[in-house]
Amino acid sequence: YYLNTDVNILLNIKLFFFLYITLASGTISEIHGQEMPSESVWALVIQISFPFLLAGFGTVLAGMLLDVVQHWDVFRNVTEIFILVPPLLGLKGNLEMTLASRLSTAVNVGRINSSSEKWNLIIGNLALKQVQATVLGFLAALVASALGWILQEELVVNHVALLCCCSVVTAFTASLLQGIVMVGVIVGSKKVGVNPDNIATPIAASLGDIITLGLLAVISQGFFYYMGENGSPYPYITYLVCVVFLCLMPMWVILSFRHPESQKLLFSSWEPVITAMVISSLGGLILDRAIIDPKLEGVVLYSPVINGVGGNLVSIQASRIATYLHFHCPPGELPDDAKGCYCPCRSFCTTGPNGRSAQVLLTLAIPGHLVFIYTIYLIQGSPDPPTAVFIFFYLAAAFTQASERDVFLLLGIVDVMVHCLWKCGRDPDSFSIPYLTALGDLLGTGFLTLCFLLMSLVA
Repeated sequence: YYLNTDVNILLNIKLFFFLYITLASGTISEIHGQEMPSESVWALVIQISFPFLLAGFGTVLAGMLLDVVQHWDVFRNVTEIFILVPPLLGLKGNLEMTLASRLSTAVNVGRINSSSEKWNLIIGNLALKQVQATVLGFLAALVASALGWILQEELVVNHVALLCCCSVVTAFTASLLQGIVMVGVIVGSKKVGVNPDNIATPIAASLGDIITLGLLAVISQGFFYYMGENGSPYPYITYLVCVVFLCLMPMWVILSFRHPESQKLLFSSWEPVITAMVISSLGGLILDRAIIDPKLEGVVLYSPVINGVGGNLVSIQASRIATYLHFHCPPGELPDDAKGCYCPCRSFCTTGPNGRSAQVLLTLAIPGHLVFIYTIYLIQGSPDPPTAVFIFFYLAAAFTQASERDVFLLLGIVDVMVHCLWKCGRDPDSFSIPYLTALGDLLGTGFLTLCFLLMSLVA
């Protein structure tokens, strides 16, 4: 095994060999002196389709769970919790998918072949993720409380304490569980010869929604019953829980210093994750307003699905492009095929590995949505199948937001964003996915709400 590095192992890869065999053992392509194995189209379809469907079924279950828990006491009495749902579910894009993308790239470029390097990288990244989860959970609760205050012109201190406590505990616990699972998936995929770029981010998405929403519902309901209708005689318990989790942050900071990459990200990665959290909160504001309108009853059930599909697909593409750039050029420089003025057709009409993956992802969108619609119908046991009017308007919203047009749009955006971040010397594995998934959440909830409004007018 030969790996010739300079001072910064991430930024100055000079020569390396890709040492795993993908399901589609393809030919070796050479670009700018770098070598990486190519994948056949069929292998790409097989490797992407299963985790994509798995992620989609995860969003289906999350939507059905949200449809059930919306009638729980805590959701009916503390309506700001609906504003909190999208940013907490968005943590899978802010944290889990970025972790999956970073570790997938590390696996592909051979940076975790030594045992000590592997464990330092894993522990450092998991600790970094716990710091980010704690801070983002606390900030998301404050933003949800502020937006609820603006809408209702009333601020209930006990509700703010409840939101902060539940958000921090949910974000911390979900992040830790999913992080451990993702490490196992990525390391295991390397051993069995599957490209982790194709499966890691969709699996993170499939686990993220259902685990996070389940924890939020159970934890918030438990604390709500503890506090009671007139408030707990010991209201400081919720504050104490927040303080305990915040006091754990120095330990996670120290552990994140075990690897130079996580140490650097500890100071530089806050801009995308906080911005993405604010964007997702705006989607939560739309969801909160949709809950009280009987015409928009189906928004709760379908919003995790329509939001998740586009984000899942573009996260795969972002991870693949980032790996490609790590192979072929140092940060600050672009490969020859990405230089010059951007043309939208470049993302879809090229014959390179990124062009083929964009074509496969675009093709999966509409069939995937149809599968998920009928899965919800079958699981719910509804006597009547989805009507033609509903399917038309849903696919129209999906076509605009999370299916072919928007995946076309988002796949174009991801191509521009990843290359621009790389040219500016920023790691796209850590910076691109939060923006893309948050944008998908906001557009998805908005267009789905518009879809149901148009359906009510037609009816």
